[in-house]
Amino acid sequence: MRSIPERWADRAQYDLETARAMLSSERFLYVLFCCHQAVEKMLKAVIAKRTEAFPPRLHNLMRLAEYAQLELAKEQSHFVRELSGYYTQTRYPDEMGSMSVGMSREAAQRVLNQAEEMVAWLSSMM
Repeated sequence: MRSIPERWADRAQYDLETARAMLSSERFLYVLFCCHQAVEKMLKAVIAKRTEAFPPRLHNLMRLAEYAQLELAKEQSHFVRELSGYYTQTRYPDEMGSMSVGMSREAAQRVLNQAEEMVAWLSSMM
């Protein structure tokens, strides 16, 4: 049986694959949501690995990075904050409408690329 950190990491990879599929089907808001989920789950994998405990039930990526005791570079910190904002906006219909108007394939691809980089970096800690 796979360990708890490995299971979190597996789910993070699944979410990245789903983000890629959403990009292909032009569901750009769901690209953002799945990218958030992938980074969140990879942060939780690192927390579970380092603490040998179940990670906190939080969705705020900066807080999770703090729990993981990570020192994020300025770019990483900016991206994590940006991604956390997308999480809220993609969950509530009132905010989805205004957000979807300005979302393009290029913007979704940029977020996906950065999420893949972040997940790879976090994976290196496993």
